[in-house]
Amino acid sequence: MTQHATAASVGTVRPCELMDLQTVADTRGKLSIVEGMKDVGFEVKRLFYLYDLPVPAIRGDHAHRNLEQFVIALHGSFDVTVDDTVSTAVYHLDSPRQGLYIGPMVWNSLVNFSEGAIALVLASEHYDEADYYRVYEEFTADAKRSA
Repeated sequence: MTQHATAASVGTVRPCELMDLQTVADTRGKLSIVEGMKDVGFEVKRLFYLYDLPVPAIRGDHAHRNLEQFVIALHGSFDVTVDDTVSTAVYHLDSPRQGLYIGPMVWNSLVNFSEGAIALVLASEHYDEADYYRVYEEFTADAKRSA
């Protein structure tokens, strides 16, 4: 739940942001809520989760032209590095009560997974390979052109 390092705001379309989730707790346990548009600012069209991750794994390691994401550590912890070619920040996610918004045109990498970590990602669009930047140099060239 702590933010390791933050540079200037990262994300020129919409800045990356740690967001606390509405959580209800009672003697039966806790329930955290994420509603599309209301809590994350976009309609959720797809969700996926990462699990059985080797501790040294690197996931993500790409950017999207238009897609918005909201990343939650459901179990364990991991770091998310975000980079818009101007600023970079590292966020440490370790609580299902908080998530990280990542907007379009932000290179992101998920690293430093704890044993048993589970990452949930909510996405604003269905999968579309044409929306991905998988080569960092192509991403930086386009990001500089649109700046």
